[in-house]
Amino acid sequence: MSIAHRVRVEDVTLLSDDWFVLKKTVLSYQRGDGSWQRMARETYDRGNGATILLYDPERRTVILVRQFRYPAFVNGHDDFLIETPAGLLDQASPEERIRAETEEETGIRVRDVREVFDAFMSPGSVTERLHFFVARYEAGDRASEGGGLLEEGEDIDVLELTIEEAMGLIAAGAIRDGKTIMLLQYAALNLFSATAQAA
Repeated sequence: MSIAHRVRVEDVTLLSDDWFVLKKTVLSYQRGDGSWQRMARETYDRGNGATILLYDPERRTVILVRQFRYPAFVNGHDDFLIETPAGLLDQASPEERIRAETEEETGIRVRDVREVFDAFMSPGSVTERLHFFVARYEAGDRASEGGGLLEEGEDIDVLELTIEEAMGLIAAGAIRDGKTIMLLQYAALNLFSATAQAA
């Protein structure tokens, strides 16, 4: 369903174009009762991205990464963040980008990747659409140590956990990253459940 006829952009002001793009937009929106309401919204455009959960169904393990995230730190998370590997698309297709990002961060060269869904992660202010992937891995798939790229300020630890350990870390509040929680919940329901194992 298109709602383009209910949105009239009146003015756009560029607030910042340093790392990514922050704009203020004045617009009119047609409400459900037919009336028009004028409003102002700020949008942060950092591009679209992709994330992946690597899993081994035989050993019931997953690969996650741990790294420093300043926005989480400044908002009271005085620890490293545990996440699924992820990165911005940077003009590549989601599949191309996630293959490269996975090897950079984890050192694992993935073969078959499968997109399971996409989602807007913070649609109140951030334009980013994130593509979610899963891929099987084996011990022999490691091509390097991983750890990320120094020139991008990455200092990444690679974690291999059982799905039970990972779900326990969510329950304990040790995994707080939204995309990671979403993919681990997906895996528990669709990749590691008794039904999935029988398929």
